[in-house]
This record gives sequence, C-alpha cells and structure tokens, in this order.
Amino acid sequence: MAISFVGASVIWNFIYEVRPVELPQIGLLNAILVGLGGDPKSWYAWVDIAPWNNLFLIVIVIWLQTGFAMVLFSAALKGIPEELLEAGRVDGATEVQIFFRIMIPYIRGTIITVWTTIVIFTLKIFDVVWVMTGGQFGTHVIATQFYRQAFTARNSGIGSAIAIILLVAVIPVLIYNLRQFREQEAF
Repeated sequence: MAISFVGASVIWNFIYEVRPVELPQIGLLNAILVGLGGDPKSWYAWVDIAPWNNLFLIVIVIWLQTGFAMVLFSAALKGIPEELLEAGRVDGATEVQIFFRIMIPYIRGTIITVWTTIVIFTLKIFDVVWVMTGGQFGTHVIATQFYRQAFTARNSGIGSAIAIILLVAVIPVLIYNLRQFREQEAF
C-alpha cells in the first residue's frame, strides 16, 4: 500500500477524465482513444449503471491491493529453501505437486496475512468509493452508510450501530487469523 487510497482514487479520476472534443484530452483512456483516431467518451457514464460502476471500483481496489500482495508473496516464495524443492523433485513430485504440497503449505502464513488484510480493507473501504462516486448510484458500502448516518444526517445512534456491525463483521476474520498463527507456532 505504497499510495493512499484517496491518491489512487484521484489518479483513477484522471484516467477516466473527459474534456470537450476541441480541447486536448488529459484523461489516459481518452488520450489513447483520440490518439487512435477516435472521439473522446464520457467514461463517467459508468457511474449511473449499477453493475458497471461496482466493477470499475473493484478494478481500482484490485489495483491498490495487488502490489501489497505480490511483495509479500514474492518474499515468501523466495524464502522457501531450495533444498526442500529439490527434495520434492528427487522424490518424484511433479511441479504441480511441488506447488500444492510444498510451496502453498510453506507460505500459508503469508496467504493468511494477505487474505486477512484484504478482507478487512474490503469491509472498511470508504476512501475509494467516496472519492469516485460519493457513495451514490448503488455504490453504497457499509462505511459510506456509517459516514452518512453519523455525520451527514447527524444520527449518531444509527451511525454507532453501523460501526458496531462493522466491528462484528471484522472480529471473525481476526479470530480466524489468530487461530491460524497459534496453530502455526505449535509446529
């Protein structure tokens, strides 16, 4: 997570930016489209179409999380002793068997860490949705509902209840994570 979520949302706003035909395009998608001889399109039309607006937000979130996950997975995979992989090959294991029976179990802690981080981030996502759509057009998530109730509608009771629901949603993930780490320490 080398870039803030708000910063990433602003970058993606620039990617989707559209200007009138007579002006130079500063949005990446429209600059490419005009460079190929096409006319600029209003990419923000996706905001009004319920399944597409969520898809574009998912692309942004995946883009944000991929770097974090890949750094951790790369470090974990490089930490697997070469002797362990070679022993599997000597014992006659195929590359698929080595992957599923040696590599995956060896980096299980990293997989759990990445999974936990991404699940918690997804449950509390606010920044990307708020900057890109303001939580409108069917892109309401639990965090934007909390913000609207607690601060816009000044209904602190409902806002607090939503915050508790978010906490209750995160607790099982944390409990699972703690159990997995305790189980791993036992070995």
